[in-house]
Amino acid sequence: MKNKRVTKNPKRIIWDFNFYQMSNLKTLVNQLESYIANYEKVNLTVSQSSIGWHIDHSLMVINGIIYQLKKSNPENYKWRFNLNRIFIHSINKIPRGKVKAPKVVQPLEPTTSALVISKLEIAKNSLVDLETLNANSYFTHPYFGDLNLKNTLWFLNLHTNHHLKIIKDIADNV
Repeated sequence: MKNKRVTKNPKRIIWDFNFYQMSNLKTLVNQLESYIANYEKVNLTVSQSSIGWHIDHSLMVINGIIYQLKKSNPENYKWRFNLNRIFIHSINKIPRGKVKAPKVVQPLEPTTSALVISKLEIAKNSLVDLETLNANSYFTHPYFGDLNLKNTLWFLNLHTNHHLKIIKDIADNV
């Protein structure tokens, strides 16, 4: 019989999930950092944008969402059914080329490695702040609606991983 960790405290389960998601997100940010040296590489068969654009975009999303979480009022959060969110959550993948990034998180070309590094440092510092936020801190996603802290961590992991896969494909095929 396998050892299973059993807990009767549902808050502990949520905390464990959030801790895993936080730890994974920090790992993904470190992986983004490892590609900064290749920020100018482009492979048009994979993406119209450079590795630097994908890193910059991912960091803009992380920094912007954490900013929104911090300024949100947790008392105003209310879960609502959203079919798009449920579908993407069930497949746990963002299909490539199906959604265009909102203008607010589209980096202006050309991006520089210095700019990307400064956004990376902001992201690393902001990730620490996530651990202190209320579970009902939220931001409004343009397709998924309001996402609380738990769902935001899921989305940030999913989104960052999505762009890391594109970055790896660009780097491997140049």
